[in-house]
Amino acid sequence: MATDEQHRQAAEAILAAERTRIATPQISKMFPDMTLADAYRVQDLWADARIAAGATVVGHKIGLTSRAMQIASKMTEPDYGRILDDALYNDGAKVSAARFLKPRLEVELAFVLAEDLGGPGKRIYDVMRATEVVVPALEIIDYRTEVPRSIVDTIADNAAFGAIVVGGRPVRPYDIDVRWVGATLSKNGVIEESGVSAAIMGHPAAGVAWLVNKLHEVGDCLRKGEIVLGGSFTRPIDVAAGDVVHADYGPLGSLSLEIVA
Repeated sequence: MATDEQHRQAAEAILAAERTRIATPQISKMFPDMTLADAYRVQDLWADARIAAGATVVGHKIGLTSRAMQIASKMTEPDYGRILDDALYNDGAKVSAARFLKPRLEVELAFVLAEDLGGPGKRIYDVMRATEVVVPALEIIDYRTEVPRSIVDTIADNAAFGAIVVGGRPVRPYDIDVRWVGATLSKNGVIEESGVSAAIMGHPAAGVAWLVNKLHEVGDCLRKGEIVLGGSFTRPIDVAAGDVVHADYGPLGSLSLEIVA
């Protein structure tokens, strides 16, 4: 278990890495006694500092939604981070590579809530009832710590969230079978990845239900209007300045972005 001072030092190290674009040594090596609860506390302090500087929390992201990634991270459940308004982009955006250390990109679905949703005991159908629309989304992931990273490092580092791009065709959650949304991910005209949304814990709303119940444990909930990234259903691809990325979701439309210097 880490101390309050260690929490503060860890949060400051991640903030400095974010500001300078120079990775910090792993939090798990700086403070070997740090637990998962400590890592989320570090994330809280990081978010508090970003909010104090003018950012606003507009939602949450969920990571480690595939069993393979959980095994690789020695975890038995997903993790989560915050989405800030200064990292939210629309379809067709030009996103500067300079704001990241080593950006990678994933294909996801985003849930936009029509009402507050809190735990405990929430399930997929509770999420579906509380969702206004589901929209295609791309998540840019980024790490502010050195490699190799433990799960403690990832959680403290806001679950590796970098930015989100939303677009395509918003749909009401019962207008389609959200388990079977397929997508292809292209970079510079070449298809790099493809996948289907059922790969996210069997149903993309399952991760959102997990998040609601997890937030309840720390006295929090999801709120009306928030965006929740449900987890990736493709492997991440590396992106750099000069890359043009296009994701085609079939009936749900498509979205693109350009990575600029």
